[in-house]
Amino acid sequence: MGLFDRLKTGLKKTKDILRTDVRDLFRAGNILDDELLQDFEGRLIRTDMGVQATDRIVSRLREDHGGRIVDVDAIWTTIRGELVNLLKGDNAVKWDLDNPLSPLAKAESGPTVILVAGVNGAGKTTSIAKISNLLQKQGHRVVLAAADTFRAAAVEQLAMWSERLGCDIVRKERGADPAAVAWEGATKAVETQADYLIVDTAGRLQTQKNLMDELHKIRRVIQKVIPEAPHESLLVLDATTGQNGLSQARSFSEAVECTGLILAKLDGTARGGVTVAIRQDMGIPVKYIGVGEQIDDLELFDADGFVEALFAA
Repeated sequence: MGLFDRLKTGLKKTKDILRTDVRDLFRAGNILDDELLQDFEGRLIRTDMGVQATDRIVSRLREDHGGRIVDVDAIWTTIRGELVNLLKGDNAVKWDLDNPLSPLAKAESGPTVILVAGVNGAGKTTSIAKISNLLQKQGHRVVLAAADTFRAAAVEQLAMWSERLGCDIVRKERGADPAAVAWEGATKAVETQADYLIVDTAGRLQTQKNLMDELHKIRRVIQKVIPEAPHESLLVLDATTGQNGLSQARSFSEAVECTGLILAKLDGTARGGVTVAIRQDMGIPVKYIGVGEQIDDLELFDADGFVEALFAA
């Protein structure tokens, strides 16, 4: 199954709403009045796009088509265009779709450091494995640092992936100082002349202050070894949680000073509209999407392709 088909499958819930509930509203010969737009607004929110994005789409429809007989094709052209604009955001950087590493910052010299954060169960460890696999397929040497030491399963799972992928890993016993693991990972990456260091960080701490302090400490100790680090701070979000995951995402984003998002578990159980809400609410670009459980199921995010799959039959 190609990427486009996997996207179509992953976006099934959102597609069903758009192609049934919403499409039923727009029929040739009807007048696009406030009542119709309010009905459309309520149904669109069901896709988890969020109030902010929904308001923007409805406002554009009111401005361009309000009070006139519905031209179904023109309506959907407007909605598609607005969704693409919402997903790209302001001052969007166009990535090279032929280069899967183009969204990632690269160190001018020495190892590139990528911090990865996310709540427990979001798919963080699997996403790290997928990024590592992507980097290695491009010929890069990767070191992993298992700094989520508060959860033994996270360390064990990352160690399992490192063995499968054949990349180095730095790990310690459960409860060890995460910053110490990060420091050793940075040291090993420099000593072995690795191209990338990927640091797994805590999925949960007792309070927001603890989380902030721990992540700031990790950043400080890495910078003692690699001064410009981290070059990327990626936040993994579970697409199946919808709007419920946004509040947690804001906290993690602040703590890790997030530069990009990985939207994991984008399968048929997810409401793909949350991708729009995340982009609008957090103002951070989605860089990659997980479209399955296999190691190769990580794809560069493309707003145009995403919206095309959203509306495809």
